Amino acid sequence: MLPTRSRTEVGAGRLDWLSLTFLLGAVLLCYYLVPLVSLVVTQPPGTVLERLTTPDVTAAVRTSVLSSTVSTALATVFGLPLAYWLARTEGRLSALVTALVVLPLVLPPIVSGMVLLSVVGPNTPLGSAATAAGVPLTRSLAGIVLAQTFVASPFVVVTAKAAVESVDRSLEYASRSLGKSRWTTFRRVTLPIAWPGILAGITLAFARAIGEFGATIMLAYYPRTMPVQIWVSFTTLGLDEAFPIAVVLLGVAVATLVVINVLGSSPLE
Repeated sequence: MLPTRSRTEVGAGRLDWLSLTFLLGAVLLCYYLVPLVSLVVTQPPGTVLERLTTPDVTAAVRTSVLSSTVSTALATVFGLPLAYWLARTEGRLSALVTALVVLPLVLPPIVSGMVLLSVVGPNTPLGSAATAAGVPLTRSLAGIVLAQTFVASPFVVVTAKAAVESVDRSLEYASRSLGKSRWTTFRRVTLPIAWPGILAGITLAFARAIGEFGATIMLAYYPRTMPVQIWVSFTTLGLDEAFPIAVVLLGVAVATLVVINVLGSSPLE
């Protein structure tokens, strides 16, 4: 007969293993935390606030907030119906559409910008027609919105899809059996239950849009968003001048995490 281990020995073994995993993971946590703390404490708050009131920075903040709001609204209006369709259909077509939705998430942002330029660039039929109509799709606010929507909208679709899939379909069947339409069922049953997860995705999309750099700089160097202004400040004036705007973006990221945690629904789960 094999000797049995006492509960104390088993508990000690688990404790040692847990301690080891924490110590190894703590190295990565420090790698995350130290640069963030350094960003915040490198410069005095007064210096940061003074830099934030300069015209170029305030203009970048306004442009980023406006464009990110518009792109997030577009992502929600068009992404939520797509998410619902994906959550309630199966088959090869659904799998193909899901792959297309996820594709912008895995593309390098610069490549995303190149892809968009091939469609809306000034030398393309669509870009030329838009410019002739007085609505240029590059070097404009419209170009920023196009870039941000491309890279941020998948977060709405993927997260909303997961949220809708988590809704018990028997509740929808019950609503339909009472004579309610699919739209009414979605509005009164599915949406209220899935809303925390959907809102988490919308929040994440806004944060992704406001921090977008690669695709944006390809389509619209002007007007400058906060990430573009950070790059310009860094390349022309040095790292110290870029810190204040980076602190703003860090604040947006932290606020996003707070909202998602309050909602209790993480898009990554």
